[in-house]
Amino acid sequence: MASTYHLQVVSLDGLEYEGEVQKILLRTIEGDVEILARHTNYCTAIGMGTAKVTMEDGKERKAACIGGMLSVMNGEVRVLPTTWEWSEDIDVARAKAAKERAEERLKDKLLDNEARVRAEAKLYRALVRLGSSGHGQDHLD
Repeated sequence: MASTYHLQVVSLDGLEYEGEVQKILLRTIEGDVEILARHTNYCTAIGMGTAKVTMEDGKERKAACIGGMLSVMNGEVRVLPTTWEWSEDIDVARAKAAKERAEERLKDKLLDNEARVRAEAKLYRALVRLGSSGHGQDHLD
């Protein structure tokens, strides 16, 4: 069996996962990073994308992971995301509705820059959720 390590995922909603895993792949603000057992100490800010967690038994689980911090310290890995939604828990209808609302808002030629940035962020979050659920854009995986 492959080497494993202890992963803890704690979002603003509470403990999302704690246990042994083989690896986690997620998007940071500098690009995608994969953490394997015996990874060097490391800390970075998390971006927006699909996190892929390979569990101790080799099965992969996906989650929409948006914002926060990743810490690897002495073999302990902590993911502290602003938002973490396991793919099976994503409300696809709600994400599609949010995507449509954001797209509609972005059609407004009179939007000021701040409103445009907020609408673009809402659109991207909806696309991440849809992609993580298997109902969206592959390039966000």
